Amino acid sequence: MDAPSPRVYYEHSSRPDEGVVMTTSQPRTTRPEGAPAWSPPLPEAPGFDHRVVETSGLRTHVATVGDGDPVVMLHGFPQHWWQWRDVAPAIAARGYRVLCPDLRGAGWTEADDPRVDRETRLHDLLALLDALEVERPHVVSHDMGAITAMQLTYEHPERVRTAVQLSVPPGFMRFSPRILPGFRHLPPFVWHRPGASLRGVLAEPYVAHPMPEGDVDAHLAPLRRPEVDAAVRPLTRGMILPEGLRMMRGTYRRRRLTVPTLVVLGRRDRPWTEDVMGRVCPDPARYADRLAFAYVDDAAHFIADDAPAAVADLALDWFDRAA
Repeated sequence: MDAPSPRVYYEHSSRPDEGVVMTTSQPRTTRPEGAPAWSPPLPEAPGFDHRVVETSGLRTHVATVGDGDPVVMLHGFPQHWWQWRDVAPAIAARGYRVLCPDLRGAGWTEADDPRVDRETRLHDLLALLDALEVERPHVVSHDMGAITAMQLTYEHPERVRTAVQLSVPPGFMRFSPRILPGFRHLPPFVWHRPGASLRGVLAEPYVAHPMPEGDVDAHLAPLRRPEVDAAVRPLTRGMILPEGLRMMRGTYRRRRLTVPTLVVLGRRDRPWTEDVMGRVCPDPARYADRLAFAYVDDAAHFIADDAPAAVADLALDWFDRAA
């Protein structure tokens, strides 16, 4: 039996002259009587259009802004599309179409099956790109989203034009006891209890400056959805831990990274300092055709919140230089 064709549903636009249409052909926009409600409500982010893309077993919420060559932005944890609220418009202003999907287990995306393995999100992403007819985008990723982006660059390099990886070291890094503090946040995720607060993840030492309470609320709002709260354990156990073990065992030191990749770290993101990165990634040219590091002052792990302008500038510069 043939696989069902993906369907794209436009659900809502933040532009005053656009709104909702449902179609099983090419996506288009009309002016409806009203837009369906999102639960919980989407946080404010002017200029974004919102749609749901239906693939096999998954209904992915995608926020888009701009027109031009495609840029796909993959959020971290416990965040979602709104992480890119300041970065994406700045990139779009330079002539790009920026797509910010909520990955499986996050935001307003809905999955039929709660199970997650190491490459589930990778397969989701490939299906989404095919549904949207996006052949070879630039890919910007952060935190947990960087795992999926890294898998994409190694397994399907023909699908990525350039990659910008935020707050996560390259897959070919070597193990050192000095990096252990970089994983101190994982045990609470492995043993996450339904309803347990994740507010501490969005505080020091993961941010350079206190995050406004309203921003914390916006990032964590989808966790009020039971299926998102229930995805914390499967994502950590099924994807993060297995992929982390592969990195530690040297899987990616036996492979070649061919996609031009920029790794961006905050200078206040301990332990991922320049000194430590020099120790665990001493010879990038041995493992990658073109890889560079960049460090952002006065930024920690949640670098897109701490320094969105710097992230946008670095990404745009990398697109220009590496594409």
